[in-house]
Amino acid sequence: MRLSQSNSRTPFGRIFNDKLAARSFLLAASFPLLVLLFMAGALLLRTLPIFQFVTPWEFLTGDLWRPSQGEFGLSTFISGTLWVTLLALVVAVPPCILTSIFLVEYARRGTLRGLLPVIDLLAGIPSVVYGVWGVLVVVPLVPRLGQFLRSVFGDLPLLTSSNPTGFSILAGGIVLAVMISPIIVSITIEVLRSIPQGVREAALAVGSTRWQAVKHAVLPNALPGIIAAAVMGLSRAFGETLAVMMVVGNTAAIPRSVFDPGYPLTALIANNYGEMMSIPRYDAALMGAALLLLVVVIVFNILSALVLARVSQGARS
Repeated sequence: MRLSQSNSRTPFGRIFNDKLAARSFLLAASFPLLVLLFMAGALLLRTLPIFQFVTPWEFLTGDLWRPSQGEFGLSTFISGTLWVTLLALVVAVPPCILTSIFLVEYARRGTLRGLLPVIDLLAGIPSVVYGVWGVLVVVPLVPRLGQFLRSVFGDLPLLTSSNPTGFSILAGGIVLAVMISPIIVSITIEVLRSIPQGVREAALAVGSTRWQAVKHAVLPNALPGIIAAAVMGLSRAFGETLAVMMVVGNTAAIPRSVFDPGYPLTALIANNYGEMMSIPRYDAALMGAALLLLVVVIVFNILSALVLARVSQGARS
């Protein structure tokens, strides 16, 4: 009798445990999204007071940053962020793509297995170490690099500057390029490896060389994933703080040359957060800059994740 009662209750207990486990897993999976929404909501609430004095458009496009006079314009800092980030992509993306092609298409499997941990190790180095390396190595080399480029290309507007130091957009771009290279290489390698081997064999079967097979068969199929890897690196570069702050110069002026100093949004927040309580509306302005960074990074990551998911789905099909 007891055995039959136990068996009759067992299905209900299993159903209850199954539903409990499913809801627990759903809650655990939703926790990162809830944290992200909480962060965005908190920043938005802290930003709203600044819009009682300036419109959002004036806040984003204004070129005057005078907290003591109640003037808050982020265009100078947005410009510095874009300069450093785009320069880092220009410096990093071509070598990263070539490196990935070599490791996947030409190198031996042992070489790829040996270098992947090294690439992951570079991605785990603290940003302050990159910043110190930039101050000690990159910054002293920037003036010499400027002289060399001007001797080759002449006095182009992008190469002329009155800045005598090496603390510049170029120094920040080089340091950022080194920092984002591991993530771009890692994602590009996975994208290239996801291309079916039959694509390469079909190109080789019609008489193509290995490079022609890579150029005309592999790269066109991998292009969306490579773009997603670059966007992922862009989001990492866009939000980097310490290393850039140490080498970029932190001068609140719109750069006209890669040798001019800049002032990215991340450096603005890091340098001035301790002072914000002494000036009215300073807190709201800095929280607005942080909210802008958060939104841009989220958009970049969502776009890259969607593209990578599409590439993976195409490779499986």
